[in-house]
Amino acid sequence: MHSLAGWFPAIRERTRSNYSAGKPSKILENGRGTETRTLDLRFWRPTLYQLSYAPAAATRLGQSGSFAQAPIDVIKMACAANAWHRGDVMHAPRPQSSSATIPADLLLLAYRNGIFPMADSRKDQEIFWVEPRERATIPIGGFRMSRSLARTIRQDRFSVTCDRAFDEVVEGCAEPRPDHPESWISQRIAASYAALHKAGHAHSIECWDGNNLVGGVYGVSFDKVFCGESMFSRRRDASKVALAWLLALLERAGCELFDCQFMTDHLASLGAVAMSQSDYLARVAAASGPQPLSLPEAYASLSEEVSLAGADGSPGKRIAHSLTQTS
Repeated sequence: MHSLAGWFPAIRERTRSNYSAGKPSKILENGRGTETRTLDLRFWRPTLYQLSYAPAAATRLGQSGSFAQAPIDVIKMACAANAWHRGDVMHAPRPQSSSATIPADLLLLAYRNGIFPMADSRKDQEIFWVEPRERATIPIGGFRMSRSLARTIRQDRFSVTCDRAFDEVVEGCAEPRPDHPESWISQRIAASYAALHKAGHAHSIECWDGNNLVGGVYGVSFDKVFCGESMFSRRRDASKVALAWLLALLERAGCELFDCQFMTDHLASLGAVAMSQSDYLARVAAASGPQPLSLPEAYASLSEEVSLAGADGSPGKRIAHSLTQTS
C-alpha cells in the first residue's frame, strides 16, 4: 500500500483553537470537576470513515493526513473489505451531510485496534482518528470509591438506569460549557454512536433526579472490553455515581478491560492506571471472546435481585457493597 507518511507534517499546521502545540485536548467529564489535558497522541487524516464508502466515480483525496505504522493494518483490512485501494491512491467522496455515520463494523474495527474518532467542533463534518501513546484503564474491581461517594450511592440519591436515554447522554456530554464552548463530539460522531447503540455495541448509564437527567456515562463495548467515551454531570457527583454503577455492572457482566483513553488526575483518583498502547492492545487481545452478560443484562439481573428482596431491596446498597468488596 502507498504510504501517506509524507503528509504528516501538514497535520501539525492544521491547528485550531482547541489544539495546543498541534495536539488536541479532550474533556472526559462535562460538568463539575472537568479537566482538560493536552494529549500525547498520534492522529491521522484521511480517516477510516472516508475509507468506508465506495462512490461510483471516485475522486482523489485532497486532505492532509497519514496512517502509519500500527494502524496501517486497519487501513489494509478496511480497504480489502470495501474495495478502496486503487493503485497507489486512496479514494473517497467528501461527506455529503453531517448526519452521515461511520459504519458500525468499521468503528468497531478501529476500537479493536486501539483507535477512536474525534472532531474539532460540534458542527465539524470531518473526523480524525486518534491513537494515544499511553492509555488509561480502570481495572475491573479496582474502582476507588470515597466515603462520601459510597454514601451517595447507598442512599440511592439518584435513580440509575441503563440504556434508557442513550442519545440524551451523548448530547449531555457534548453540550457546551462556559470555559469550553466546543466539543469533540460532532454531530456525525454522535450519530455514529447512536447507530452503534442500535447495533448493541454502545451503552449508557443514566442518573435521574425525578424526571430530570442529571448525569451519565456512555461507551463502546465489544468482546469483554468496554471503552468509556465521555461522562457529564448536572448535579454534584452524578457522573461519579454513573461511573461507579458502570464499573460494578461490568464486573457483574464478566468484562475484563475498561478503557478510559486518557489519564487525568480525576480518573487517577478513581483508580485509573496508565499503560503503553502496546500493552493496552495486548490486553484487548486477551479479552477476546463473548462476554457472559451484556451490560443491559447485568443491569436486569441486578434489578431482579432488588425486586426479589422486596422492601429490603436497595440497588445502591448492592452497588456500593460490590465495589467495596472488590476495591
